[in-house]
Amino acid sequence: MAHPSQLGFQDAASPVMEELLHFHDHALMIVFLISTLVLYIIVAMVSTKLTNKYILDSQEIEIIWTILPAVILILIALPSLRILYLMDEINDPHITIKAMGHQWYWSYEYTDYEDLSFDSYMIPTQDLNPGQFRLLEADHRMVVPVESPIRVLVSAEDVLHSWAVPSLGVKMDAVPGRLNQTAFITSRPGIYYGQCSEICGANHSFMPIVVEAVPLKCFESWSSLMLEDASL
Repeated sequence: MAHPSQLGFQDAASPVMEELLHFHDHALMIVFLISTLVLYIIVAMVSTKLTNKYILDSQEIEIIWTILPAVILILIALPSLRILYLMDEINDPHITIKAMGHQWYWSYEYTDYEDLSFDSYMIPTQDLNPGQFRLLEADHRMVVPVESPIRVLVSAEDVLHSWAVPSLGVKMDAVPGRLNQTAFITSRPGIYYGQCSEICGANHSFMPIVVEAVPLKCFESWSSLMLEDASL
């Protein structure tokens, strides 16, 4: 959960998000070193009246500043490609959930169950309980078992939407007539918030996503209660 004046990312709640945070720190350190070196060279060139003929005309220097950037780009590209493939990996998911975007709410369907589906609307400000977050709480949360591979099929009924939960490292566009898929594994129990990340109309900012990760026994109890309510 993000908090006021936060400068960095939210705490990672999935292995993929942990990898993304490590890559961010890796790339940021490279950018910081390059910026420091360039700033030093600029200050040195401006503040001295001396001229170094070996810098102005040197084959060795040109070779270095051609090869060095290529090596740096490789050091950035290889970890990036590794994470890109990791994000596309979907190995034997335990549960498949279909998330459908509407104007302006989400509907979820647990395809491994026969009648387990519900709509998820934002709770109005006047109906919030103490401790709940404005514009982020939903009347029905997407409950998933912790430490289990979850596949999410994302689509939309009307316009473009985007199903995104930053702390899980998940962001997938919901396109009408197209079924996209993504996957995640929650590392620990908790409640993780997200919002539609596509400008989808007047109430775009009122489409919260709430994922609640619980132990497997609690998930089984929750699914049994939901199925009983659906049968009634």
